[in-house]
Amino acid sequence: MKYGFTKTTDYSFEQAIEKVTEELKKEGFGVLTTIDVKDTLKKKIDVDFKKYTILGACNPKLAHSALQVEEELGLLLPCNVIVYEKKDKTVISIFDPRVMTIVIENPEMKPVAEEVKTKLQRVLEAVYGLS
Repeated sequence: MKYGFTKTTDYSFEQAIEKVTEELKKEGFGVLTTIDVKDTLKKKIDVDFKKYTILGACNPKLAHSALQVEEELGLLLPCNVIVYEKKDKTVISIFDPRVMTIVIENPEMKPVAEEVKTKLQRVLEAVYGLS
């Protein structure tokens, strides 16, 4: 099952994170969490890993709407965006919020998930279009 949208870019890893964060902001999302997986794995289990960051993105207005429909949704929030290096490229993947509607069998979630998907896809397309 495909559960996200992915693009490869010529941006450096750091540039990709910066551009994704900027485009998320334009769509009303903030980055609540930033997890540096490479650094965490090195510190916790002394493993060398490629550059890999997880951005926990949230659009407060849409999160509020979704939580009004399904209060347990917080278990699946925020929407994650990952940025990582693969060979000489940088990969950006964004979670497809429609996957939540498979887990949560509440038809009222579908319109919210569609709106979030549209905004997140615009973020990815904007970043990709800029590179």
